[in-house]
Order: sequence, then structure tokens, then C-alpha cells
Amino acid sequence: MHGLPRRYAPRSDEMMTTNTPNIVNRVVKWQKAFGRNDLPWQNTRDPYRVWLSEIMLQQTQVATVRDYFARFLQRFPDVATLAAAPLDEVLGLWSGLGYYSRARHLHRCAVQVMELHGGSFPSSAQLLQTLSGIGPSTAAAIAALCFSERVAILDGNVRRVLTRVLGFDGDLSLAANERELWRLATQLLPRGDLLETMPRYTQGMMDLGATVCKARPACEICPLEKLCVARRLGQAQRYPVQTRKVKRSAQSIWLLWAQTADGSLWLSKRPSPGVWGGLYCFSLFDDRESLQAALPSRYREALHEMAAQTHVLTHKDLYLHPLQVLLPKSARPSSDGAWIAASDWPGLGLPAPVRKWLMQVSGFPTPGGVSG
Repeated sequence: MHGLPRRYAPRSDEMMTTNTPNIVNRVVKWQKAFGRNDLPWQNTRDPYRVWLSEIMLQQTQVATVRDYFARFLQRFPDVATLAAAPLDEVLGLWSGLGYYSRARHLHRCAVQVMELHGGSFPSSAQLLQTLSGIGPSTAAAIAALCFSERVAILDGNVRRVLTRVLGFDGDLSLAANERELWRLATQLLPRGDLLETMPRYTQGMMDLGATVCKARPACEICPLEKLCVARRLGQAQRYPVQTRKVKRSAQSIWLLWAQTADGSLWLSKRPSPGVWGGLYCFSLFDDRESLQAALPSRYREALHEMAAQTHVLTHKDLYLHPLQVLLPKSARPSSDGAWIAASDWPGLGLPAPVRKWLMQVSGFPTPGGVSG
């Protein structure tokens, strides 16, 4: 069995939960005094705002999300306006935030809330999970923060806090260990005055993981320091245990940046699923030769190759090779696409590196900067 993921051998529930009241009280008290209480999606029980922030914050830094969150609320102040909007407009506003499947699920979820739930988000985590793009932890966050339901979240930050505090050394690559951690997280939840304690405790656990119990923890300022198994053992870096890693891959892509004298671009909508699915993009090719073949022969020598760029996705590195060419509108590349006017393309959903290149030469404002 050497080298294989190890199943967690649970200690008794009594041992695991002896300090439950202390943990809850300390987290709640700490959150009131030292937690994050000034974020624009906090201090509200509006499930629309909480849901929007939870989706945006997946794999994205708080500093980046702030501006996007404000712009989304300005354009889509409620779930009804979001559901009624064209997907292309949603993707355009999302452009630069990255992980665009989130935007597609966001729009689909809004439509489902309107069509299936009369415009009101369900109040239980179980029902919330039936909506597009809402997983167990996100559903629990919305239910706990907005409706005070006694359900546990288990995002990456909270997982780190719990495994360290409890000394949970089971390999989370195994589904059985993940389920066991969920069970223990549920046991640790508040049991009284849930209207007040569930939102505060849930936010406190997220805040601890984001600001104190980080990869390099600041144990000396943690409210759970004296109860933490990892701290007592001096082994914080050991947790959480997850041996199975997703292998990274790499892909080289050649991009045809075809533009007319009036600033129109040759763009096509990317298929979904796939790289940049649902976004408008330059034509993509597997090699330079295929890209050249898509142009009328008289324009091939006019191609200008820009500096290659590496774009890092979650599990893949993209090596991008953009080639520019100025064409008359009558010279259409043989690849799928259409000429998009200079006044129209800034509002479309574009891949982050493409928008960045265009902003550098066009002077158009970048919606929220480029981060994804």
C-alpha cells in the first residue's frame, strides 16, 4: 500500500467535538472584531449579492473582484435584469475576470431562478445546488449567510482551517475522506441563536482562511491557536493532505490578428466547451503554416509576428503566437468569423490576452483591467 492515498482513520466524535463551543465562540467573536466586515458583498442577506460574490471569488482575488462586482451591480442590479440580458453582454462585462464558464453558469442560473423559482433564490442549500454553477460549498455559503441554515461550507480556505485545527490528516484525494471532513465540519457548526451565529461563524471561517490561516499561517494572531492540533504539533504545513495532483498540460496556439484600416477586427465566437468557450476571439490555428493558408496568398507576406506570450490557465499553459495583418474588408480570411466594427468589439467578451493586446494599440478603455 506504500505510496497510495491513505484513508482517514477518524478519531472519536467526542474527541473531535469536545471544543465545539469554544471554536464557535472564538470564531464568532474574532470575526466581529477582526474579520473582514467592509467588503461590498458583506453585511447583507441579499442572496443575489452573496451568490454573485461567491461565483466571482472562485479562484479570483478579492482585490480583482471588487471592481467587477460594482460594475455588475450597476448594470444588473437584480437577478431579473441579469436573466433578461443577452449572454454576450454578460460575457463582455465579465471579460478579463477569467474562468468564463462561471459567467455562462451565472447567466443560466439567473434564468433558472426566474423561470423555476419566481425570481427568488431558494433558501436551502439542497435546492440551491440544483441551480447551474452552484456546488455544495457555494450553496452552503448562500444558505448560511442569507438564510442562517445550519450547513457547512468547505471551500479551499475553510478546508485548510479545519484540517489544521482538527489534525485531519486523511488524504482529501479520496472521496471518503472528503465526505468525512464535511461531516466533521457540520458537527462543528453553531447550535444556538442560528439567525446570528450561522452567518457570523460562516464568514469567520472564510476570513480566517483568507487572512490568518494561509499557506504560511500567522498562528500567533489566530483565535483558534490554543485549540489547533497542527499548531500544537508544529506541523501546519502538513495540512491539508492531498496527494493526487492534476497534471498541467501545454498548448501552442497561433492567432490571426486581422484588422482593417477603420479598426474592424476579424473575430469568431469560440465553441463551448473549449479554450475561451463562448468568447469572441481571433482565429486560432495549431501552427503558423495553417494560419498563413487561411489568408489570400497576396497578403501572407504582410504578416507581422508579435512577441510570443505565455498565458497561464488553471491546469494548462498556453503559448500564444499572435500574427498581425492589415486587410481590406473585401479580403476575408477563410476561417470562421466576421468583421466586427471598432465601436462594437470593446463590448464583447474577449479572452484576457486578446483584450490586453488590443488595449495596448487602440486606446479603448479596459473593463476592469485584465486578470484572467
